[in-house]
Amino acid sequence: MDFGEFVALRSGALFRTAFLLTGSREVAEDLVQESLEKAYRRWQRVCATDSPEAYLRRMVVNAANDRWRRQRRIGERIEFVDQAASGDPYALIDLREDLVRALQLLPIGMRTVVVLRYLHDMDDRQVAEMLGVSPGTVQSQLCRALAKLRTAQESPSPPKDRRGAQPSASFHS
Repeated sequence: MDFGEFVALRSGALFRTAFLLTGSREVAEDLVQESLEKAYRRWQRVCATDSPEAYLRRMVVNAANDRWRRQRRIGERIEFVDQAASGDPYALIDLREDLVRALQLLPIGMRTVVVLRYLHDMDDRQVAEMLGVSPGTVQSQLCRALAKLRTAQESPSPPKDRRGAQPSASFHS
């Protein structure tokens, strides 16, 4: 498959991953574009892997993690902008927005495990291999993340902004 075909077929999936990791359409677009640009420069090597999509997904995850660490280091303020229209009658759209907002409150490691497990339907072993951790670590991160998401679901209104490493009080480990 040539690079253009790959982008046409798989860039949407890469964008969804980036969006769930960052909570921002603009940042997600930037991460996907940067990852695709890097992959294009070494497309022959990427294409030779067992799964070019998994390779690019890993690049997007790494880029999101790097961005989060950079923001945390410099103390940059991260704001989640509520893009849902007020009075939207479609409950699933509201639920999706709430989920994305709650995901942003998770530490990046937990968020990454949840996205890979449930968006990409990867099992514990696959997630562990991709992240370079043990399957037990994946299981514990997933368990803790789901507990935090349940807590967020019970809270009346999640916070609109936070500092990179300082999630809301209800999200301390």
